Amino acid sequence: MTDQTASAVRAELAPTGTLRVALNLANFLLINAQRAADGTHTGIAPDIGRELARRLGVPVVYVPYDQPGDLAAAASAGVWDVGLIGADPLRAGEIAFTAAYLEIEATYLVLADSPIRTLDEVDSPGVRIALADKSAYDMYLRRTLKHASLHRAQGLEGSYQLFLREKLEVLAGLKPRLIADQAKHPGSRILDGRFTSIQQAIGTPIARTAASRYLRQFAEEIKTGLVAQLIAKHGVQGVTVAPAAA
Repeated sequence: MTDQTASAVRAELAPTGTLRVALNLANFLLINAQRAADGTHTGIAPDIGRELARRLGVPVVYVPYDQPGDLAAAASAGVWDVGLIGADPLRAGEIAFTAAYLEIEATYLVLADSPIRTLDEVDSPGVRIALADKSAYDMYLRRTLKHASLHRAQGLEGSYQLFLREKLEVLAGLKPRLIADQAKHPGSRILDGRFTSIQQAIGTPIARTAASRYLRQFAEEIKTGLVAQLIAKHGVQGVTVAPAAA
């Protein structure tokens, strides 16, 4: 990268002189519950933001959001420079995404007495699905389901409680979380397969063209080693390094 290109990228990615990295706190796989001693967020996503800032030669600050929809909604407000979030076409009008750097399986949980046995049976009239509002898999199911109805709550725990409280037929979620929920209900089943794989990507406000080009290259580079190292470092299960972009 030439000095002129580097200067343009830095000006777009860190216009304040500091890289402001937006984090989706609802993603427990990428953001650790426990912070560092100085209060800094820890986990795969914060570490990726820190590495990006190191390469740019600027300090980093984190801009946390409780839900991914809140992060995406702030894309045009000029309050963050880079967002670590699930990529989705419904968000692409405001955010320029890289290819995925990491994938997380999303599937369904049903209780022991459920007649539902396969993924295909879920999208049927009368089937009610509990899920986290504005999650990446919510966005996917909005586009793809034709018969089942979606019932939303705030966050993963909220969708789990809604599933139980309203006696809904199906709980949609990230497979690692569903495994934990399944352990609470003997005989409950996680359906085989997945209805989608959440593509965790790096985004920047869509007008930042030099920044988006640089981020696409950065995402491909970290898939060759750093992402796997961070998965191992933080002991995260149920995620995989995304394949190289075509």
